[in-house]
Amino acid sequence: MGVLVMIGQVLLGLSILIVLHELGHFLAARAFGIKVEKFYLFFDAWGVKLFKFNYKGCEYGIGWLPLGGYVKIAGMIDESMDTEQLKADPQPWEFRSKPAWQRLIVMLGGIIVNIILGMFIFWMLTFKYGETYIDNTKLENGIVPGIIGKKIGLQVGDRITEIDGQPVLRFDELISSKVLMGNTVLTVERDGKEINVAVPGDILNDVADYDRNEFVGVRSRTMSVDTVLAGSAAETAGIRKGDSIIAVNGQPAPFWDQVREAINQNAGKTVSLLVLRGGDSTAIRAGVPQDGTLGFSIKPDTDLPYITARYGLFASLPVGAAKAWGTLIDNAKGLGKIAKGELRADKAISGPVAIATMFGSEVNWIKFWTLVGLLSMALALMNLLPIPALDGGHVLFLLIEMIQGKPLSDKFLEKAQIAGFFILLALMVFVFGNDIMKIVNK
Repeated sequence: MGVLVMIGQVLLGLSILIVLHELGHFLAARAFGIKVEKFYLFFDAWGVKLFKFNYKGCEYGIGWLPLGGYVKIAGMIDESMDTEQLKADPQPWEFRSKPAWQRLIVMLGGIIVNIILGMFIFWMLTFKYGETYIDNTKLENGIVPGIIGKKIGLQVGDRITEIDGQPVLRFDELISSKVLMGNTVLTVERDGKEINVAVPGDILNDVADYDRNEFVGVRSRTMSVDTVLAGSAAETAGIRKGDSIIAVNGQPAPFWDQVREAINQNAGKTVSLLVLRGGDSTAIRAGVPQDGTLGFSIKPDTDLPYITARYGLFASLPVGAAKAWGTLIDNAKGLGKIAKGELRADKAISGPVAIATMFGSEVNWIKFWTLVGLLSMALALMNLLPIPALDGGHVLFLLIEMIQGKPLSDKFLEKAQIAGFFILLALMVFVFGNDIMKIVNK
């Protein structure tokens, strides 16, 4: 059932994005009196259609291949490669008959809609839920570095106070692109001294291998057990919901990272746990499996310095828009890092399989709309790439036409479209293969 929920969420999310993207092209074309012959969600490859109907001279439908969608605009060389109509004289309702600036707007229509959609989603999320964050200035116990944080020299209990000389007010800034894009310097308070820790430019490779939460986490005191997995070592040992582990093998463990580390270090062994239960302390012996985990989850630490900022309808607009625009900029920077060799493409690029795992096997509407907003901005950037067959390729050719004062030849555009098709096909093979290899490796 979980897999079906995951597939259903990703199909719903992508369907919303594709339909609205193509609607941008559709509305722009209609606004300039250009005939649209087809409007399809997914591709009807080899003429196979799941559903179709005709309305006012346009065929609307759903194809069987869920790799995108398209609108077929009359008088335009596109992915359909239908060049028969181009042999006849141009008609006033065709794409090729319109001024270059109108055609440019038509080709940018989908990208513009994706950007507007992303900003709208983050605007509404900000208005509805506000912003909840941890006040970094009040984290008395500092941070706990994960695998990535330890690698660059961070230690348990460090207090990170500045990023490139700017004060860190929110803890989530430490796991944001501001830091994880690399080439930054963290100011750290450690044992009463102030030191600098450099974040390397290629740190995103490690983030892709692990997770951004393996950079740093909040150091919190030992929390109570929330759930115990059925059949786990924790259940066998008698650990119950509500228990709080305060010592491991006779060593006090007031912080959760100490409990976790001590259990992990005793993988394959038996440990003695001192547990607080109902106001009394209870000694428990537990056999730790080879993976170093007992099989229980803990409740979130509600004593952390959380702050929730609320915004009115109009005040939330610039906040939400900044989040959306920041996502687009971060993706662009990521592509730049790939181009410079600082980030491996196989680590950075994800496809439909990876996206489906992001949505998860349970329905969480906040998470769903957040991901749709992020994907909308990513789709806008992807379509801006100057690859023939993508919107960005058409935009590039139109800009060249506007500069030189005459259109590129139909033969050139046909060949460019074919080349773009093979480039996109190669990218799809790479993306799907990369997703599968990531799952296999994990």
